[in-house]
Amino acid sequence: MDRFDTDIVIAGGGVAGLTATAALASAGFSVVCVDPAPPVTEAAADGADLRTTAFLQPARDVLRAAGLWDRLLPHAAPLQVMRIVDAGGPEPEARVTRDFDAAEISDDPFGWNLPNWLLRREMVARIAELPAADFRPGTRFTGLFTRETEAVVTLSDGSRLRTRLVIGADGRDSAVRQAAGIGVKTTRYGQSAVTFAVTHAAPHDNVSTEVHRTGGPFTLVPLPDHDGRPCSAVVWMVPDAEAARLLALPGADFAAEATARSAHVAGPLHLASKRMRWPIISQVARSMVAERVALMAEAAHVVPPIGAQGLNMSLADLAKLVDLARAAPERLGDAQMLEAYQRRRHAEVRLRVTGVDALNRASMAGSPLLRDLRAKGIEALYAATPVRRSLMRLGLGAGR
Repeated sequence: MDRFDTDIVIAGGGVAGLTATAALASAGFSVVCVDPAPPVTEAAADGADLRTTAFLQPARDVLRAAGLWDRLLPHAAPLQVMRIVDAGGPEPEARVTRDFDAAEISDDPFGWNLPNWLLRREMVARIAELPAADFRPGTRFTGLFTRETEAVVTLSDGSRLRTRLVIGADGRDSAVRQAAGIGVKTTRYGQSAVTFAVTHAAPHDNVSTEVHRTGGPFTLVPLPDHDGRPCSAVVWMVPDAEAARLLALPGADFAAEATARSAHVAGPLHLASKRMRWPIISQVARSMVAERVALMAEAAHVVPPIGAQGLNMSLADLAKLVDLARAAPERLGDAQMLEAYQRRRHAEVRLRVTGVDALNRASMAGSPLLRDLRAKGIEALYAATPVRRSLMRLGLGAGR
């Protein structure tokens, strides 16, 4: 009898953890995934995550191998153009607008956007099809003991699982990371993301638009039509005090302020969902591994929501874990595998966290001189065709 209860234990049943469960079980490994809360899989239900996730091109291969892509594609809005608008003048009006079109570098769009609650619904359904996957919502990771040859995970129901590899995909306050003794470096901006969905008169034409102005970007990301009207998800990054003020506004007043802040790029905006607020930080783990432990997603790195980098960095983590596990399944979770994962992911993660941090600080710039430099920088990067195309490839994670 095998002395292991399962090959892999994954702590975290969010989008990243559920994707990892489906991917690794599809690759032939037995997986137990635990999360304290049952996933909310309906938009109108209490606790629904109304944010959206943009999957960039490299994520498609991961999702396809996990058996998820065909489930998700019918619900996705393609992102063909990334539009950058600088509205940093005295009034929120577009001063510089530049379009980065995926057609310059690919036959496919940059990516595809989906609501998070729907992602959970489809991922849970896929996991239910996989005999090697065991999803245990309502069960929490509570303890960890490791030795060179195995890990023992304790769960909130009192059970203990012997396993070869523990994956921490349990968020920015990761219990797995803390149990493994891995520290983090955190940067706080005094900034929040206000998230919601809107309908608008102008069609989005599969264009994702970032409107930059002091305080942070205002981003409209295409969604499928809502009640017959064009619809977009919005991430509005503002100082914390401003976020509190905005959330206290009546719906009509909030929509009017959102329309003004959008520089009217889509016409009048009308609320199509509840409003939510999320604190903005940058965070990177000092290491992505410990004995028999690998960190991925927000347990390993957190970035401001700029350029759709967050989850796509997470799926790059997952792709590398799957590659390493499939290449040498007998080495699953051992020191050699984990050292290779650390070597191939941690330096890139730190570089991307640093880069997104710099973009966020530039977007927050308030002085007229810095605002003008930001606008000129957008123009300069766009004008040089090789640079523009290289930036688009870099944004997709090319070369990872």
